[in-house]
Amino acid sequence: MTATTVSFASVTCRFGRRTVVDEVDLTVAAGEHLALTGANGSGKTTLLRAALGLHPIASGVVAVGGVPADGPGALARRRREVAWMPQRLAPGRFPLLAGELLDSGGDPVAARDAAGRLDVGSLRDRPLDTLSGGQLQRVFLARALGAVAAGARVLFADEPTAALDFAGQEQVAALLAALPVTMVVISHDRTTTRACDRVAEMAAGRLRLV
Repeated sequence: MTATTVSFASVTCRFGRRTVVDEVDLTVAAGEHLALTGANGSGKTTLLRAALGLHPIASGVVAVGGVPADGPGALARRRREVAWMPQRLAPGRFPLLAGELLDSGGDPVAARDAAGRLDVGSLRDRPLDTLSGGQLQRVFLARALGAVAAGARVLFADEPTAALDFAGQEQVAALLAALPVTMVVISHDRTTTRACDRVAEMAAGRLRLV
């Protein structure tokens, strides 16, 4: 597995008529870990979701390894190439079991092993909507580690330590810091941001390097 670059070129996203990501230009080098900070509603999550095809891009291009995703097939490849750790569950009619989520990342054995190390291995038969915030974040992280083991070269993580106590924050920050992938992590946690190579901040949809 080799880390790869991620680039955002003049990326703009909207909710209706409201611009939530405003011409963002950013390049994350292969293997670099970037912390993305900013107030709630500043566009951080939308930016990463857009890179995965989970939110429409009004204008601009996101490229992974220099390759834009310009169709359903390309987006499917990108979602294998970029592991995604969301902050919360997507709405759905039939809640997944924790084990089903772990097995969906690409390498079920690696994901189960990570779940054990993160103390959520015993929750495999629990519906995701019955887990606490901290338990859910650990399951999401274990799934992402399974995706990395399966060949994902990039990880996007949205507030991976927000629901954890200090010991949990340190554990997760150390796990993320050790990953040999390109990473963009949305976080307000100093333990996590200090472990990153660089920090960028979003405000009202605009990006600036700190």
